[in-house]
Amino acid sequence: MRTRFSENTVAAQPVTVTAARVVRPERREAFEQWATEVQALAATFPGHLGSSTLRPGPGSDEYHLVYRFADADALAGWERSPERAAMVARLGGLVQDERFARVSGLEGFFAAATPPAPAWRIVLLTVLGVFLLTSTFHLLLEPLVADWPWPVRLLSSALVVVTGLRFVVMPALTRVSGRWLRPASRS
Repeated sequence: MRTRFSENTVAAQPVTVTAARVVRPERREAFEQWATEVQALAATFPGHLGSSTLRPGPGSDEYHLVYRFADADALAGWERSPERAAMVARLGGLVQDERFARVSGLEGFFAAATPPAPAWRIVLLTVLGVFLLTSTFHLLLEPLVADWPWPVRLLSSALVVVTGLRFVVMPALTRVSGRWLRPASRS
């Protein structure tokens, strides 16, 4: 069994990990049972935000298990746990190959969509987030910076909006609108 890993993580941000596993055709049923058990186990760990299984399409034996944790430390707690190690040890003859990908922050907001969230819903959610932040900036902070030169006001507005969107608003909106954003992922 070959294992390849690519990562792009930053601490203190939500982290999504995708484990792609090519399952031996005669072991699909056993793997599906294993996947159900490992996801139930992961859900008991602190910082777990959700998980899902993407089943192979026609002519494929590649499953994708997607896990989302609150931050890199929560994910590390899961990845280093003896419970997870015991589950991974059970994979023995079930898989032929596996790959892992890890993303964090804004690029990971929509990574766990099953199937991917429709683009119009992502755009609508992002517009809502920008609207909330720019409205808040103009109501609360604009009076404080009204005497600043316009390029500095514009830069301060952009900093507040982008930072707030990245660290506060999009994580909250994505969590609250999960079912609407990905209606087909209820399986």
